[in-house]
Amino acid sequence: MKPPSDRSSGRRPAPRGEGGRPQRRDGKPGFKGKGRAGGKGPAKPQQGQTEQPKRPPSDPRRAALVLLNGVLVERNTLADLTGRTGPLAKMEPGDRARAQRLATETLRHLGPIDSLLDPHIAHKPPAAVQNVLRIATYELCLGEAAHGVVNSAVSQVASMPRHNRAKGMVNAVLRKIAAAPADLSTLPPSPLPDWLRAPLTMAWGEEAIADCEAAHARGAPLDLTPRDPETAVALAADLNATLLPTGSLRIDGSVQVSALPGYVEGMWWVQDAAAAVPVRMLAPETGEKILDLCAAPGGKTLQLAAAGARVTALDISAARIERVTENLRRTGMEARTVTADVFDFTETGWDAILLDAPCSATGTIRRHPDLPHANDGSAISELIALQARMIDHALTLLKPGGRLVFCTCSLIPDEGEVQVNDALERHPGLSVDRSATARPGLSPDWISPEGGLRLRPDYWPDLGGMDGFYCAVLRRAG
Repeated sequence: MKPPSDRSSGRRPAPRGEGGRPQRRDGKPGFKGKGRAGGKGPAKPQQGQTEQPKRPPSDPRRAALVLLNGVLVERNTLADLTGRTGPLAKMEPGDRARAQRLATETLRHLGPIDSLLDPHIAHKPPAAVQNVLRIATYELCLGEAAHGVVNSAVSQVASMPRHNRAKGMVNAVLRKIAAAPADLSTLPPSPLPDWLRAPLTMAWGEEAIADCEAAHARGAPLDLTPRDPETAVALAADLNATLLPTGSLRIDGSVQVSALPGYVEGMWWVQDAAAAVPVRMLAPETGEKILDLCAAPGGKTLQLAAAGARVTALDISAARIERVTENLRRTGMEARTVTADVFDFTETGWDAILLDAPCSATGTIRRHPDLPHANDGSAISELIALQARMIDHALTLLKPGGRLVFCTCSLIPDEGEVQVNDALERHPGLSVDRSATARPGLSPDWISPEGGLRLRPDYWPDLGGMDGFYCAVLRRAG
């Protein structure tokens, strides 16, 4: 799975045509606002009025509040906030993990949590106080001891000079919640924010988006890609995993990845089942010269190398390329790695190129519930223009007859179906390889009109869902 995009996004999806499928538009309106290029998160508005600790937090609950304020008020992503230089960097690993889990799950269940709090709050409190209430409510619904949860929340608010008068209200509200804690899984799931829900509903329909929201609320299991597909059945037994139709392995529940059988030996790597589909559609052959653009963290590079291809993995970030190198080392596979901007790379003659382009990452919300809140959809137009430039540049590097895999972890048709239709118009002789959608495990229902594959979180509901993804295999004229 590709991490949240380096840029945020802003063009609305195509309206639905006959059969509910996206259709082209003449105009290309963007969402209101400004994006930022080259960073590792979405556009950031000015910092909100939250009271953050002056020192790095050591208590997981206080640290979770820092994260929640950072996402909901300052519009950072959790990835921004939990990095090596973030506010949690000096915490003990166990405390840091608990803080991240508290913040992540509170964000995942924000809608149900607010529905429990609203009847008990006459006037909306300041954001920092509201977020204390939200985290505490999540813990109470989880079954944590009410005495500790309530006292901690009251203590946090009491330490806020501008808001400490709210401590009595916090105590009263949380005692009411504690008296009858709800099962969050039985409440309606958190709706997507309007900036995203409206265009997605226009593209896929109300029922589909409601099902996606339910999938987001369930979260995501752990998916693994086996290095050797022939070992998948045996690995599934060793790992107590489910073998999915596309060949990925799925593990439910919380596990320590590095302690699982086969980790040290490099017999598999972590990769969402949907993110593993593009390489399976490409069907690389032994000895083919293949370029993986925007390669980090390297799951697709590993797939290509495992198939026997001669792979070059390119990414603009040296730190992220190092992650690719580490994954190659652990799995005992080889690939050439290059740190460079896509547009500065001009080596030609590739049999195939895989372009997992920067995108809105709206397909990964079940893994990253902070994304809809950290983003406001303000720069999708900029992202779509970047994707088009990348497609055009990649085609110049292919040999005649070569294949280009274009994919994004986005639910927005303008970053998928419409992008491919536009590319076909710009490049006479370019075609979609429709045979790529017939690989084992791929449902005919997922095929989009232009010949690509549309994956959504509500697919495979009985198996635990999948990330949202779009993929098409394009072939340059010979």
